[in-house]
Amino acid sequence: ITSLNRKEKKVNIKQLRTQLKEQRKQISKQQQKQQSEKIANNVLKMADYLSSQHIAIYLPVGGEADPTSLYTNNTDPNKKFYLPVLSPKGDKHLWFMPWNKKTQFIDNIYGIPEPSINESLLRPAEKLDLVIMPLLGFDHQGNRLGMGGGYYDRTFAFKRKNKNMKKPILLAYAYAFQECKSLQTKEWDVPFDIYITDTTS
Repeated sequence: ITSLNRKEKKVNIKQLRTQLKEQRKQISKQQQKQQSEKIANNVLKMADYLSSQHIAIYLPVGGEADPTSLYTNNTDPNKKFYLPVLSPKGDKHLWFMPWNKKTQFIDNIYGIPEPSINESLLRPAEKLDLVIMPLLGFDHQGNRLGMGGGYYDRTFAFKRKNKNMKKPILLAYAYAFQECKSLQTKEWDVPFDIYITDTTS
């Protein structure tokens, strides 16, 4: 489990995006399940995970590493899980709805299932303890290559503006092959705090 310093800015995004999408497509359902299980087991060893009560995860699409077993296998009644939903305000931010047995799902504009919004149940991004983030690629400087929508960067911009904020902890959840030597960054990119892969020890 590796915490990161956040200094270097590096190169090469367009080619990496295509390459990593293709690599991810090659993963069989069985491989996805096995490797995702290894990543989840590594998360379960984290002190930051064990101490967190309000945890955001995501439903995987397109061969993404799958963190959902953290919710389905959870036996700690103090842990509450949340899923991102697209803000209905059209501002390209994410909101976070509780995930439990009563959750009802609808497809968003991208065809991705997300909980139906009930504003009285929303958890503000600032009030989450741990956010498990999907990605296409990552580097050791805390840079994350997403799908290009910028939703996580906009939602967690407050962390970039206030570097002393310890929470929420942003965790990049990835297959080992998604590790990149370096990624170019923009001024609005929000670095993650920790990465976990299937080979992390």
